[in-house]
Amino acid sequence: MGARIAAVSAVLGAGAVLGLVGALAAQGGGALFRAVGVVFAGGWPWACFGFLVGYVRRSKAESAVLASAGLGVGVVVYYLCKAFSPVTPIGVVVSGEPQAQVNWAGVVMWGAAAVLFGAPLGVSGNLARNPGVAGLPFRLLVPLIAFYETSMRLGVEGTAGAVATAVWSTVRALAVLAAVALAGHTVWRWRRPAGTR
Repeated sequence: MGARIAAVSAVLGAGAVLGLVGALAAQGGGALFRAVGVVFAGGWPWACFGFLVGYVRRSKAESAVLASAGLGVGVVVYYLCKAFSPVTPIGVVVSGEPQAQVNWAGVVMWGAAAVLFGAPLGVSGNLARNPGVAGLPFRLLVPLIAFYETSMRLGVEGTAGAVATAVWSTVRALAVLAAVALAGHTVWRWRRPAGTR
């Protein structure tokens, strides 16, 4: 029972950190903070989080529930941090302190997405633990999501700036390398004699 409580606490805490980093990184100055903000503004790190939650849990049901819960906490923390540390758009003069306003529509929409997609991501992470070819399609899921999302962003938001373009291009290249490495590792292990795997 103590181990289960610790696991739930760890996942919910990690989800809160994910939301916190996603909300606050873009508000820092400099290219590094902007790059981190671009990464965590995308969907693939969130998908990776749900996948990893499932990967470290033994039960598929627990993987599904914890992935959804962790992502849900991350969404709530993300929007609360955004509300209580608002950034004034460039060129807008504000008299006094900006007022905190929670984007409840965003919380509801992305919270529902976290619950809806968190469960299958958690189960996929759990199934990725299967050795060999059986788990390979699940292990390739996050690199595929990262490649697809960054390709779409480069195509649609190509004028988002040099930092965003560099981050998306780098993530896309790393996603391809990760997919090749995962497939190569699976083939290498499959070709080895059964006693040495």
